[in-house]
Amino acid sequence: MPLHIAVDPLDGPQIAALLQAHLDEMHRISPPESVHALDLSRLRAPDITFWSAWEGDALLGCAALRELDAGHGEVKSMRTTPAARRRGVAAALLTQVMDEATRRGYRRLSLETGTQPEFAPARALYARFGFEPCGPFGDYRLDPCSTFMTRAIDGAHDEATR
Repeated sequence: MPLHIAVDPLDGPQIAALLQAHLDEMHRISPPESVHALDLSRLRAPDITFWSAWEGDALLGCAALRELDAGHGEVKSMRTTPAARRRGVAAALLTQVMDEATRRGYRRLSLETGTQPEFAPARALYARFGFEPCGPFGDYRLDPCSTFMTRAIDGAHDEATR
């Protein structure tokens, strides 16, 4: 069955459970002051577009794009289910976010992820897509548990999928 990615209204029990598992894991790995994952109510805000990835009736992952300003977006809530890992779901979701950022005319796309070993696969994925380490952006502050990454949006990110 093909992967289907669509804007999600955040009202289904499967997405609520995936996001709760995401928050629970972030709180297990990081101290409370270093957890920047958004809860369901915050993800419903007008500055955020949220997508979910499905294979038939099976939820495989999610990702969000937060508008920081007219030229700068932030990747939020990237998560795949354990069954979807290493199947290209995260890459497909990140491509969706980047395509939307390009469509909106953003000049920059940034993200925050952890420094702990559990976040190494995420950091590697982001680097593969051209994200590079940077300093804190938006409302973030320096934090030993945070890695900040950014990339310019130039309309071409196909090198990441080669």
